Amino acid sequence: MSEEARERALKALETIRCPAACTEMELHEQAARAFERFGLCARHEAVLGPRCRIDFMIGGTGVEIKKSRPRRDALLRQLRRYAACEQVEELIVVAPRGVDLPRTVSGKRLTMLSLERLWGISMP
Repeated sequence: MSEEARERALKALETIRCPAACTEMELHEQAARAFERFGLCARHEAVLGPRCRIDFMIGGTGVEIKKSRPRRDALLRQLRRYAACEQVEELIVVAPRGVDLPRTVSGKRLTMLSLERLWGISMP
């Protein structure tokens, strides 16, 4: 994926606004609509290999969406499986709360996008 396309994917993801009570499927739906608005062709539930499926693939970029703050060790194991797949060039993880992750996993670029950080403090 070109740097320009990667930046468009991140900008699209930054537009997601989901209430605290939303489901992971609602986050997927919002991401799919955001990718479409930004002119990105995203494959949902993309199969990377046997028993290995990622939420979205946009070119060589895999996007994994989590509803809640994922456990770091389990998430890294999952990301290593994805990174081992030839078609994955880089990974983006989207979650309401960020996780301290390395900048690369298995030699592939990794970006953590915390939705709460994007949204700031919300007042009723």
